[in-house]
Amino acid sequence: MKKTIQTVFILIMVTLLYLPIFVLAFYSFTDSANIGAIHGFSLHNYVTLFTKQELQDMIIGTLTLAFGSAIISTVLGMLGAVGVHYSKRFGKTFIGAMNQVPVVNAEVVTAFSLCILLIGVCGVDKSSYVSLLIGHVVLETPFVYLSVMPKLKQMDNSLYEAALDLGASPKTAIMRVVIPQIFPGIVSGFALAITLSLDDYFITSYTKPATFDTISTYVVNATKGSQTEIKTALWALSTIIFIVVVLLVIMMNVTGNKNARRAGEIEKKNA
Repeated sequence: MKKTIQTVFILIMVTLLYLPIFVLAFYSFTDSANIGAIHGFSLHNYVTLFTKQELQDMIIGTLTLAFGSAIISTVLGMLGAVGVHYSKRFGKTFIGAMNQVPVVNAEVVTAFSLCILLIGVCGVDKSSYVSLLIGHVVLETPFVYLSVMPKLKQMDNSLYEAALDLGASPKTAIMRVVIPQIFPGIVSGFALAITLSLDDYFITSYTKPATFDTISTYVVNATKGSQTEIKTALWALSTIIFIVVVLLVIMMNVTGNKNARRAGEIEKKNA
């Protein structure tokens, strides 16, 4: 009886989470202009998505920003996590606590602060995209740190010390020993950074150039207007993003399971 209740509860939660997405995906393959009325199935929304220059420019700009900021954030977050892990206890506690603040802080507060500091105080020109890139890096780096830190805690610290005892420099030991051990956390942090960049609205809207739009800011502006063709094309874009995310999660899980099996086989052989 207990297992049945647990199964029903899980099914209800999964339905609540995924049913709206499935409904959106379904309507993206119709010629309906509004949710609730279906006139026929069509690929018109996908044709519009990949042929309208305005949408193409928005998608390319969003992906360029997401990958560029994710790379910088991953490097900074990884180096920060490694540095804190091998620092003294006070440093671990202090920096770990400070890293939590941007994570739990309201994003609108961060957006206002960056706008005042970068544009008002430092005089950064918004048209140069520098303020936008810095804003996304500030948003993503703490989450990369949180993704990498658990892998460092799981790692056997004697491996790093053994590398130093065998004559490796600290840099070589980190590159050849530590980073391969925490690589899954780095990949997870990179993927999370891309997701945060794609999803962000407040920081982007306060730091971006006036002529530049990411998916989030474009969607908000499009839903306020009366361009039905654009709004329905965004249904198709949302469906594609969901499918890509699902495939990435599956690939990461499969890769993680393979690595875990290999590690288990190696341990058995050594035993």
